[in-house]
Formats: sequence, C-alpha cells, structure tokens
Amino acid sequence: MNPCQGPYCELAQLIDERHSGRQLNLLQRNRALSALSGPNKTNFRGRGIDFEEVRAYQPGDDIRSIDWRVTARTGTAHTKIFREERERPVLVVCDQRNSMFFGSQHCCKSVLASHCSALLAWAALEQGDRIGGLVFNDHCHSEVRPRRSRRSVLAYLNLLQDFNRQLPITADAGDGQQFTTLLLELRRIVRPGSAIFLVSDFLGALEKSALEYLYQLSRHTEITAIQCSDLLEKDLPMSGRYRVTDGQQNADLFTGDNRLRRTFRDRFKTHLKQLHGNYGELGIPVIEITTAQAPLQRLLPYYGDSRKRAAVQ
Repeated sequence: MNPCQGPYCELAQLIDERHSGRQLNLLQRNRALSALSGPNKTNFRGRGIDFEEVRAYQPGDDIRSIDWRVTARTGTAHTKIFREERERPVLVVCDQRNSMFFGSQHCCKSVLASHCSALLAWAALEQGDRIGGLVFNDHCHSEVRPRRSRRSVLAYLNLLQDFNRQLPITADAGDGQQFTTLLLELRRIVRPGSAIFLVSDFLGALEKSALEYLYQLSRHTEITAIQCSDLLEKDLPMSGRYRVTDGQQNADLFTGDNRLRRTFRDRFKTHLKQLHGNYGELGIPVIEITTAQAPLQRLLPYYGDSRKRAAVQ
C-alpha cells in the first residue's frame, strides 16, 4: 500500500479503488473509532432503525430503550425493540477547494481526499448500502443522490475527477465560508438515518455557524470526519531559504526563525485540537490522514474487516 501520487487524480485509479474498498466494513465502529468520538454519543443508532414492538424487559436489554410510558401503565419494565433497515443511505462528501490543492511530497490533499472518498463509496456499495456523494469547491457543489447502484458510484467518481481537474480555481476563493454553506446544503438533502463521511482539511469548519449546522445534522445522522493534511502544514522544513509558488506567484520563504517555526507548528496543533474537541462533543470521530500515508492503510484500523484483513497482508 503506497501513498497517492501526483497533483491530480485519475478516474481509472479511482475505479481501481473498488478492490481495496472490499477490505473495509463501514458498519464496524470498533474501539479505535469510538475512542475518537469522545465521551459523548450521538443520537444516531447505527443504521436506519425502524420501531418493531414493545416487550417485557429482559436482562441484558439496553436500559436506554425502556418504554417508560408502558412501564408506568403496566407496573413492569418494558423495552422497545427496533429492527435494522437492510440498507442505509451513505453520503460521501469530498472537499475540492483551493486549500486542498496543496502537497509537498507525494500528492495534493485534493488527490488524497478523492481516493479516500472513492474507497468509502466502493466499500458502502460492497456492503449493500445506498451510496451517493457530494463534491464541493469554493463556489459550487454537485451531488449524486444515494442509490444502490454501481452507476451511482461511477457518477460520483466522475464528479471527483471533474472538480479535481478544475483546481486551482483562479477566481476569488473566499474566506472558507463555503464549508458553512455546504453543511446548510447537507441539511436539505440528507435523510435521517444516513451515514455521512466528511473528507476535508476542515478550513472554516470551526466557525460558529458551521458548528451549529453540524450539531443539527448530527442529531439524526452518523457523521465521520476524515481530516486531510500535508506534513508541510504541520511543521516547516529544516532551516533555510526556499522558493515557493502557488502556481501564479513566486516568493522566498526563510525558515530559520525559531519563533516563526514555533508559531507555525502551534497554529496547526491548535486547529487540530479544536477540531477534535468540538467534533468530539457532537460524538463525531475525526480520523487524521496525511498525503504521505496510503488511504487504505490509514482506514483499516477503524474499518478493517477481520474476515478479509489477511488478504491485505
């Protein structure tokens, strides 16, 4: 398993991720993933849940499912029984804003996000879920509504490539408020009981309005955040003078100032700590991945299917 490569993603490579996607079981929320979501639990109960019946309480039943009205009326404890839906809507949301068009070694964050999104889409289809997706940049978004169809996944992968090839967007990229707009749009299109995977660098994700919309979403859906970053965002390279470019302008960067290095490092750590803290309060796990890591290798500790893990060894 190798890191993704290049400044842009290739459709053929996104399609090939279907083989790796078979190694992931998105229904499996193991201890490692639960630890990331903090002590607070979301109101979401896994897959879509339908109420089936009320019966007498039995030892081992979840006390949170006790039907207190029936219990009070009959004088004996009764619990609600729920039946899992056979399939659930899964929506993979991929960030392709200008901030994602950055990479120092193997690939850009936008490429990493595309491959992570493709992996999740194929994994969801493999386990029988209805899969859809949404791709957004600084100015617009496009979506594929969830369907249990290979065509739905392929349509989503085409969207990923189309948005990825538009980078960098030369018009004014704005100030990150597009993330808030994205969450507002998700509230409109996402059905209760859906599973949402947010794949982004989460620029602008800690704005007050963004957190408010996220709270409203988390009440009725299961959300997982996959935070993409590059090693150069975490720490400046060794002391020296470097020539850097954004593709349009060039500048010199001097990294020998220890105060600058410390400020740069602390700023990234603070953002990450706040992201984990705010999302953890909502019961949303945050999985970190860098452009130097292979997406499948990073996701396996959280979604690895033990029945298939041997095939990856």
